[in-house]
Amino acid sequence: MSNKTITKWTIDPIHSVVQFKVKHLAVSNANGTFKTFQGNVTTENEDFDEAKIQLTIDANSIDTNHEMRDGHLKAPEFFDTQKYPEILFNGLLHKKNDGYQLVGDLTIRDTTKQVTLDVEYTGTGKGRMGDIRAGFEVNGKINRKDFGIVLNLLTETGGLVVGEDIKLHFDIQLIKQVV
Repeated sequence: MSNKTITKWTIDPIHSVVQFKVKHLAVSNANGTFKTFQGNVTTENEDFDEAKIQLTIDANSIDTNHEMRDGHLKAPEFFDTQKYPEILFNGLLHKKNDGYQLVGDLTIRDTTKQVTLDVEYTGTGKGRMGDIRAGFEVNGKINRKDFGIVLNLLTETGGLVVGEDIKLHFDIQLIKQVV
């Protein structure tokens, strides 16, 4: 019988951000944020090694600071949010050298693929109300075509209007749950 203590944490959406960027017209980046998401972390270790991560993102909460582009990204050729309203991630955090790697299943639309993201633990401290908080910075890259987003419009010079590689950046603040 194991005597390990299981600690549960929830993502604080007020102090966290889920962002992405993609090449536009092969010359610059278009940036975006998902405004609504929730997640949980379960760990048996103080250092978060082998922590279980669950994240649910509301695909309709996409915000690129351009209403017409947001509407296009919600359409069937991109996220098809009417049919697939959530983006899901379930994974495991692994301590690796000076940082961590997060390996898990990412589901966008009706496609699930394993992805690996780099994670930096940024610290633990007390919140204003005395709660315990932990911070992480998550970075990685996925290919949109792997998830069935295959729009291939070309510019006059032959470059893709929307790049294939999507850079991911999450700043995550967790709140320790008191049992």
